[in-house]
Amino acid sequence: MPLSTQMSAMLLDAPGRPLRPATLPVPQPQGRDILIQVTACAVCRTDLHIVDGELAPHLQPLIPGHEIVGRVVGGGPQAGRFRPGQRVGVPWLGGSCGSCSYCRAGRENLCERAVFTGYDRHGGFADYTLADERYCFALPDAYDDPHAAPLLCAGLIGYRAYAMTAGAQRLGLYGFGAAAHLIAQLALHQGREVLAFTRAGDLRSQAFARALGASWAGSAGQAPPAPLDAAILFAPAGELVPQALAASRKGGIVVCAGIHMSDIPSFPYALLWGERCLRSVANLTRADGEEFLRQVNHGEVATAVSCYPLAAANTALDDLRHGRIDGAAVLVPAAAAGAP
Repeated sequence: MPLSTQMSAMLLDAPGRPLRPATLPVPQPQGRDILIQVTACAVCRTDLHIVDGELAPHLQPLIPGHEIVGRVVGGGPQAGRFRPGQRVGVPWLGGSCGSCSYCRAGRENLCERAVFTGYDRHGGFADYTLADERYCFALPDAYDDPHAAPLLCAGLIGYRAYAMTAGAQRLGLYGFGAAAHLIAQLALHQGREVLAFTRAGDLRSQAFARALGASWAGSAGQAPPAPLDAAILFAPAGELVPQALAASRKGGIVVCAGIHMSDIPSFPYALLWGERCLRSVANLTRADGEEFLRQVNHGEVATAVSCYPLAAANTALDDLRHGRIDGAAVLVPAAAAGAP
């Protein structure tokens, strides 16, 4: 059990307001929950959507954060899947009903009663957090705690979107941030060609993409050197949808991978015609997580991270908001930062 009864956390009191530091009681696990001492928590664009009010809050005040790495330090009376001290990862999907038609069909990501970490229940921008052990993952040993954290959403959601492009040899990635830099490496490792599309004039992200092996990198409005077999939109900008369709060949696939996107403008049917497919990705399943973590078990995909102390969560969010990060931002609580 934790040595202290109090913990530091960063709280969102209301959308549009900065997170504020708070000292709170360490939560007590019940049922199948485990108590986790947080050692790293990546900062996701979904956190930014919640903080900025683009996604309506489900819980106020809220501790955000859903790419959590930590050690088990306690558990409820029905918990027993993980041993004390074991390292676990906590993703966005924090629970589902298990009995609806979606859950029974293996599509728990669409459950109407799903619970999401850092949205419906408190997340990892804190020293400690609770999580249902059934929705946690054991993590590959090839990654230390900060480098494992982005796998838990950027990696998992990215992988679900990537799986929908099966058979596509030439893959376009729109928005080259945390998720794209992981999926680009996985695609290249599997022999695919990757093209990166960034904000206009974002030479830094374009150089980052090329350094990872992208064959071409340019602005989102540019035409690629050859038509795409598939495209994944990680940037939450609706205007990219017709641009990606225009860049795709007949029979191509365009996947919208974000939980939030600005409105999609009208576009001529000719962009969709030719059996092009436009679809979205919603959340993740535990099966997605297990499959992706097997794929990266030996560290073939390197996570680029910028670490911030927990108290600098607002700075990390602002850096993400303005595209100042290559890869992922990761918050490290003070106790974890001081660990040997």
